[in-house]
Amino acid sequence: MTIIPSGAALAAEIQNVDLKNLSDRDFIEINAAWLGHLVILFRHQQLSVEDLIAFSRRFGELDWAPVQETGRRFVEGHPELYVVSNVIENGVPIGSLGAGEAVWHTDMSYLENPPKASMLYALEVPPAGGDTHFCNMYRAYDSLPDALKQRASGLGLKHDATYNSGGYVRQGLAATDDPVLSAGVYHPLVRTHPETGRRALYLGRRRNAYLHGLPLAESEALLDELWLHATRDEISWHNQWHPGDVVLWDNRCTMHRRDSFDPSSRRILYRTQIKSAPGEPA
Repeated sequence: MTIIPSGAALAAEIQNVDLKNLSDRDFIEINAAWLGHLVILFRHQQLSVEDLIAFSRRFGELDWAPVQETGRRFVEGHPELYVVSNVIENGVPIGSLGAGEAVWHTDMSYLENPPKASMLYALEVPPAGGDTHFCNMYRAYDSLPDALKQRASGLGLKHDATYNSGGYVRQGLAATDDPVLSAGVYHPLVRTHPETGRRALYLGRRRNAYLHGLPLAESEALLDELWLHATRDEISWHNQWHPGDVVLWDNRCTMHRRDSFDPSSRRILYRTQIKSAPGEPA
């Protein structure tokens, strides 16, 4: 097994490993690489659904997939699998998020106890577009000016539940663009990673975000400043997908987004999400 850092602010590729056949020692090394690099990439994997779920479970208990825009919840017989796809079969989308851009976000941060990690496995990808970008939220926090860092450390942020990262209204909620009144939960704007002890900005997603107790105009101005700072190219890395790619990221200290792609191309990926430890605060 060979670990090759990306050379960017985060991410490493792990080569010469078959995720279907991992020793305990291999997994310890992979887990350490993930905590150190925030995002890890494995190429050329050939996994069944059961293989993907089994590897995901080595990191912790899995979430059930959220309800898709169509009302469909999961792959039949596999409640842990969420399908990210633009493919339509018999007039019905087989997955979520379509072919458009998915804006910067942290997965499911609108929950009281968001998942600690997410994993994507690529089955089919378009010839161009659909790249996934990640940014390092440790670096985002560490590089804040001291005055802004001190101010951010005392604030709580509402993470909106109304819209997903593709801009679709979540099942059971009504569309709204009022950040003060929208559905969501509050988390600290700066969180401490429970395993590394490092501090990170925890922004979640921009739409309908609101900083507790501030006038709306002041909240919007401060959030605009923080988002511009956190999504700079110099603290980002992106993956150009190939079939057989597996990417695992730490949901507690990264954000990610997806480029749009030609909707006439097929893109199918399976996603699993690993729960945070019970009671682990964001």
